[in-house]
Amino acid sequence: MSTLPPPTPDAEAGVMGLTEVEPSPVEETPVEFKGDYFPTATTNRTSTLGLGNHGPVYYLSRVQRYSSYAFTVFASLHLANTSLIPFVTRSVSEGNRYLLLTRPFYQSVLTEPLLIALPLVAHISSGIALRFYRRSQALKRYGAETHRDRKTIPWPALSGTSALGYMLMPLVGFHVWTTRGLPVYLHGDSSLINLSYISHGFSHHPFVSFAGFAALVGVGVWHGVWGWGKWLGLTPAYVSPSESQRHLIRKRRWYGINAIAGIVTALWLSGGLGIVGRDGETTGWIGREFDELYNSIPLLSRLP
Repeated sequence: MSTLPPPTPDAEAGVMGLTEVEPSPVEETPVEFKGDYFPTATTNRTSTLGLGNHGPVYYLSRVQRYSSYAFTVFASLHLANTSLIPFVTRSVSEGNRYLLLTRPFYQSVLTEPLLIALPLVAHISSGIALRFYRRSQALKRYGAETHRDRKTIPWPALSGTSALGYMLMPLVGFHVWTTRGLPVYLHGDSSLINLSYISHGFSHHPFVSFAGFAALVGVGVWHGVWGWGKWLGLTPAYVSPSESQRHLIRKRRWYGINAIAGIVTALWLSGGLGIVGRDGETTGWIGREFDELYNSIPLLSRLP
């Protein structure tokens, strides 16, 4: 049987003097209330797996959080290798030397899946699962039984951090494909891929390279910094409503987090665009190998 859309808070206020509000998304939920939106009345019950009475939101949120820890380690190493070292040494060749020294630590058979692939897949899949689970719970809460009913109930609010994460997915996917997947597919390995490969792309395809690199770094840094702000409880959403001058505190936190993101982005782009992006093309047989890789990318092969 079809049900009406969720009643407004004003309409509900007359029912036993209680007001029903929308469940808050995880991004806006204080730490002490994170977990399932609909906890059971029994507090001593344990699940069939012996994991306690926590709901899916509790575990999915922790998978999303702890998977970001491992990927942050890789991102820090990548920042140092691809930007900070070239910026300090003012040399792509020096950056390549350090990249060659550190590559075995995060591109080995063991560390690459544990440090990059698995955490990345876990982070993305848990975020998507959280969104669909909250949507399912909202539909059950309001008794949506037909397609028409479901259309009247909005999806959970999408925070800015989550929106940046969804924007980041195709950018990271394209970067991984061009630097790891495509070289392995065409040449059997990616041992030739270094900062000179990136410089070669900037030289032959400057607009796409500069725009793509700036977008990848900017979106990635802002997503990561705001995500860590959430994990540490430092975002404006974590300011208590009872806090005096809460509006001022929220404003300071908003500007502070964005300032940190801006500084990190500027550092990354200073080496990535200022040094690596201006180093020029690679000549000889290695340059021809790079040309073959870039010409195999549909987006770039159609450009003049």
